[in-house]
Amino acid sequence: MIHPAKSIRTFIGAKNYQESTHFYEVLGFKVQSVGEKMSVVTVRENIAFYLQDYYLKSWCENSMIFLEIEDDLESYWEAIKVLGLPDKFPGTKLSAIHYNDWGSEFFLHDPAGNLWHFGVFK
Repeated sequence: MIHPAKSIRTFIGAKNYQESTHFYEVLGFKVQSVGEKMSVVTVRENIAFYLQDYYLKSWCENSMIFLEIEDDLESYWEAIKVLGLPDKFPGTKLSAIHYNDWGSEFFLHDPAGNLWHFGVFK
């Protein structure tokens, strides 16, 4: 069967919804409210996720999202580093780039503890 899919979106939680909304705006994502307690956050066309005003520590701290970067991971990491997210948003963490057999990646924890993997495959 061929699925007539157009996109796929995950849901992630927010410990402080307003803070997480601002975090993703500073990161350069487009945040659009779709209700009182939910936003759709768009990275670029057909790449989006839902941010909810809902927090469960064990869920958020075990949520991971992998965003594949087109080419230059080092430049993308530099662009995110200069945003100073860990200084602006308590609890956020940005790692160095890790080089692996399969490719490279770096990690960013958002204010609720959701773990982002930004990476490229070889």
